[in-house]
Amino acid sequence: MKRNILVIGGNGKTGKRIVNLLKTAGHSVRVGSRQGEPAFDWHNPDGWMEAVAGIESIYITYQPDLAVPGALEAIEGLVKVAKKADVKKLVLLSGKGEREAQLCEQVIIHSGLDHTIVRANWFNQNFSENFLLDGILEGHVALPFAEMKIPFVDANDIAEVAVKALTEGEHNGKIYELTGPEGLTFGEAVQLISEATGKEIQFTGVSISSYVNTLRQHNLPEDFIWLIEYLFTEVLGNPSNSEITNDIEHVLHRKPIRFKDYIDLTVKSGVWNTEVSHTH
Repeated sequence: MKRNILVIGGNGKTGKRIVNLLKTAGHSVRVGSRQGEPAFDWHNPDGWMEAVAGIESIYITYQPDLAVPGALEAIEGLVKVAKKADVKKLVLLSGKGEREAQLCEQVIIHSGLDHTIVRANWFNQNFSENFLLDGILEGHVALPFAEMKIPFVDANDIAEVAVKALTEGEHNGKIYELTGPEGLTFGEAVQLISEATGKEIQFTGVSISSYVNTLRQHNLPEDFIWLIEYLFTEVLGNPSNSEITNDIEHVLHRKPIRFKDYIDLTVKSGVWNTEVSHTH
């Protein structure tokens, strides 16, 4: 069965991987982004109908996070449009341990459409494709909640689970919580990257307030700072988030990707070899 699938956030960490997997499997894929044809922009609901026309399944990832103000209304609006357009299936990428995200999940669950909820939070790729990359390149990472063990999950595993959910009926009505196979502190993760790259990378644990002050000194947008503070306090500070699940193994019939495997692949890509001046 070849399907017409819209991948919202199709250039993002999970989205781009999902697009590649779906295309390889022969599905017809529409990339939902502001640059897409037709364009999909969370801030322009007028264009949504065109973006979902003729689509059977939608992968939904909300930027920057389902926890931010306005996300719930946006998800509600998208569900209405999807139903009008006769979409059959919704797959939502949600945050594990995020109360606000669970309100958005409820909208999907009660939509009357087939659906799968995929919950994940700290990705391996945060160290190579996101806000922790600069610290790795600069040789110094400072983060709060340094003592928490986090079962970092790989974006490739999330993508494979999402593709199964988008294309196979047996995942309808399921909520999957995806984690890696082991818990690591930020310091342990940074140490492993340091050993694998042969680069000196220091890790310092800091308080959440001093971390937020540092973000402000770098002139980052207030809404981004709010989100980071929320993710650290609400999500990382939530003990349930250090629990390891076997949902990836259940869906993919193999073990999740280990942090060590992720490091080996990322070292080969060369992303950690860049001089810091090139990253901006």
